[in-house]
Amino acid sequence: MRIDCHQHLWPPGFIDALRRRRVHPYLRGWTLHLPGEAPYTVEPAAHDVEARRSRELAEGKDQVLLSLSSPLGIEHLPAGDGAELIALWHDSALELGDPYRIWAAAPVRDPDPGDLVKLLRDERIAGLQLPATALADPDGIARMEPLLAEAERADKPVLVHPGPAPPGPAGLPAWWPALAPYVAQQHQAWLAWHIAGRRRHPRLRIAFVALAGLAPLHHERLAARGGALGPLDPYVYYETSSYGTRAIDALIRVVGVDPIVHGSDRPYAQPVDPGLGSAFTHALFTANPRHLLTGEPR
Repeated sequence: MRIDCHQHLWPPGFIDALRRRRVHPYLRGWTLHLPGEAPYTVEPAAHDVEARRSRELAEGKDQVLLSLSSPLGIEHLPAGDGAELIALWHDSALELGDPYRIWAAAPVRDPDPGDLVKLLRDERIAGLQLPATALADPDGIARMEPLLAEAERADKPVLVHPGPAPPGPAGLPAWWPALAPYVAQQHQAWLAWHIAGRRRHPRLRIAFVALAGLAPLHHERLAARGGALGPLDPYVYYETSSYGTRAIDALIRVVGVDPIVHGSDRPYAQPVDPGLGSAFTHALFTANPRHLLTGEPR
């Protein structure tokens, strides 16, 4: 079994909903408009459902876990507006069929686990995704308590994904959000979880996209400033999207092999096997993702 823990694919109904909007986030044709990023030209083929399905099956994927694009800011919208788009995302994405599974989403301004309770009972729902911007400090983790507790109760994991980028000065390159605010958000959410999250949710499995912004590599600086990495947490995972051999190898030297899970972030990046040996390839694509999703022994 090969599992990709993190991709994006917008079903037609979700695309239509973004085109009907008059405020951020919205699509005009195939151009995406967000408050914190330059207009982005979406490649239509990237969201061609049947072409994507054929590609995944040809690559031998047994499961592909689809994530709502948290940088769109939908989870942070006012409750009614956000909840409507999230419900449409769930309904349309769940209709896609194999090999796709879904990370559930939820509004974070005033978190209410009511809808999430029902969603997490569905075997096609892998777990709950939350934007890192909602988990940026211990107070944020406390505010997300109703959602985090429900995922823990359902024995399903949480995926922490970069959230919306703040507005910046004109002229920044298109890659700026992915290399500056996104990475910083992941790093900050990991630190917040490190000092406050595990104490509140002792059994919750949680995965940080993009190797948590490489946060564990800063353990020496953390120690120099009075903190400590502490014992390795067996329920914290690091998803690999957009990183290759050097970053993955460096992180293994700090946290070991067991927490590293494959995610590609397709269509924004492509699947990568870092080439660290057949045993690691099996762990990365099969054993570790299965443990993240089910809690079963590796």
